[in-house]
Amino acid sequence: MSAKSPVIVDLKFIPEEVEAALAGAFPGREVIDLADPAHQGRDLSGIDYAVVWKSAPDLFSRAPDLKVVFSGGAGVDHVLTLPGLPDVPLVRFVDRSLTTRMSEWVVMQCLLHLRQHRAYDALAKKHEWRDLSQPEAADVTVGIMGMGVLGQDSARKLAVMGFKVIGWSRSKRVVEGVETYDAAGLDAFLGRTDFLVGLLPLTPDTRGIFNAALFAKLSRKGPFGAPVFINAGRGGSQVEADILDCLDSGVLGGASLDVFEQEPLSPESRFWDMPDVYVTPHVAASSDVRALFVHVEHQIARFERGLPLEHVVDKVAGY
Repeated sequence: MSAKSPVIVDLKFIPEEVEAALAGAFPGREVIDLADPAHQGRDLSGIDYAVVWKSAPDLFSRAPDLKVVFSGGAGVDHVLTLPGLPDVPLVRFVDRSLTTRMSEWVVMQCLLHLRQHRAYDALAKKHEWRDLSQPEAADVTVGIMGMGVLGQDSARKLAVMGFKVIGWSRSKRVVEGVETYDAAGLDAFLGRTDFLVGLLPLTPDTRGIFNAALFAKLSRKGPFGAPVFINAGRGGSQVEADILDCLDSGVLGGASLDVFEQEPLSPESRFWDMPDVYVTPHVAASSDVRALFVHVEHQIARFERGLPLEHVVDKVAGY
C-alpha cells in the first residue's frame, strides 16, 4: 500500500488556533504547516492536497502536483485569484459551525438595529432615562441577497425571531416558508426590503452590486423610514463611497459591515466612528479550524475511495 500523501496547510488564521487544531488531525499523514519556519523553502512537489486561506502567492508554483485544493472558508474568491491555481477541484468549506456562526451574526445585527441599541447606548452615556418608540420584528421585512446554505439558515432563524423574511438569488431558489425572487425580480424584492442582508459570493456579476442605485430602490415604508444595510458576504460586492454617501444623506439609516473592499479596514476609515454603523473585522463566520480539518479529512477519504468530492466550486460561476 502506497504511503498517504502529506497535506499542505497554509492558513492565515490565528496561529495558536491552527496549531491546536492540528494536534491529532490527519492521522497517518504528514502535515506541512507553512506557518512553521522549519518548512521554509521546502520542496512541495509530489503532494496531493493543500488547505488554504489567503495563502502565499507562490504556493502553487512550489506545489505543482496538487490533486485537490481546499478553501479554509465558505468563500473562494481569494483562491480563484491566486497565481498559478491548478486545474484541479477546488472544495469550499461547508460545516454546521460555520453556518451557525454566520446566522448568529446576521440575527444579532438585525436585532441591534431593531432594538435601537446605539440610540439607547448614547442615552445611557448621558445618564438619560428615555423610552423610544419600539417596533417589533414583525414590523420589519428582512431581504437576504444570497440564498445558499448561509442565507437559508439565516432566513430560518430570523423567521423564528418574528421578522418577515424574503430572499433573492440570481437563479430562483425554492425555500420553504420564504418568498424568493430571481434576477428579474430584483427591483420588486428591494422595494419590500427594510433591512438588506448581503450574503453573496464575489463574482463578476456581484462586484459592486451594493451601490447607491441599489440602495435607492430599498423600501422607505418600514418603521424606521430609512433602510439598513447588513453585509457579511464579500467586501468587493459593496461600493463603500456609496455607502458613506447614503448614510450621510439618509438614503440608508444604518449599516453593519463585517467585510470591506480593503482589509484590514484602515484606521482612518469613517466607518469606525459613525454612530449608526457596526464594524466587525471579517469574523461573522470565522472558521472553526478543527471542524475545517475534519471536513478536509472526510473529503480526502471520499476522493481516495473513488467517490465524488462534495462542495466543489464552479470556477466559472465563482462559487
